[in-house]
Amino acid sequence: MKPTQPQRTFLERFPAGGPRGSWPAEEYAADQRTQGRPDARVVMDLHSDQFLVVTDTTTQ
Repeated sequence: MKPTQPQRTFLERFPAGGPRGSWPAEEYAADQRTQGRPDARVVMDLHSDQFLVVTDTTTQ
């Protein structure tokens, strides 16, 4: 059986060229984790040159 990749839910996107020392995507992901989304994380979308905050989608 072929392993499947977890489905992701997109929460927010941030431009990669933010001001030096500013981490808005990481801050947003941390806020999401404190609000009950423990798997919120930042991934880089190289195609669009943006940071995406995503979470795993749960299927029931």
